[in-house]
Amino acid sequence: MKRVRCPKCDHYITFDETQYEDGQSLVFECEMCHKQFGIRIGLSKLKSVRKEEVIDEQENADACGSIVVVENVFHYKQVLPLTMGDNVIGRYVKGSKINVPIETVDPSIDTTHCIIQVKSNKQGKLMYILRDAPSNTGTFYMNEILKDNDRIRLEDGAIVTIGATTLILRAANEENGND
Repeated sequence: MKRVRCPKCDHYITFDETQYEDGQSLVFECEMCHKQFGIRIGLSKLKSVRKEEVIDEQENADACGSIVVVENVFHYKQVLPLTMGDNVIGRYVKGSKINVPIETVDPSIDTTHCIIQVKSNKQGKLMYILRDAPSNTGTFYMNEILKDNDRIRLEDGAIVTIGATTLILRAANEENGND
């Protein structure tokens, strides 16, 4: 199975590519916004369905770590890399300015939901600080909602809930020059 994204609303359309030959043109109508668009079958333009992908939760361990978005009814499992500074996390919407977008249709995740700040302490060890963006539905750390001024230090394996979505922090490996 392959999937394409609607150029108007970013909704994914899944289809069976084995029914078509390379170079063949197809026309789709998005069920969400009814935009009609065409594609040409070819390996470089199509993306595998995420459910079929093998996702390595430690793939960003050499950098600044990552967050693992746990699969649920709204989206597939995702591993999103973190960078130094503010990592603004939220629902992916075309044109948004967030730097850690979650591809989801979860309506309870704001487009700017929470922030994980990655910085080094005096010893050079990476620290992860969580705060609400602020969001409409709140950011939860270990089942407790964050208040507007709360700053929570996260450790590897910390569980954060935004909307109906669970995130797990995967800290960077300390032996990779971060100490």
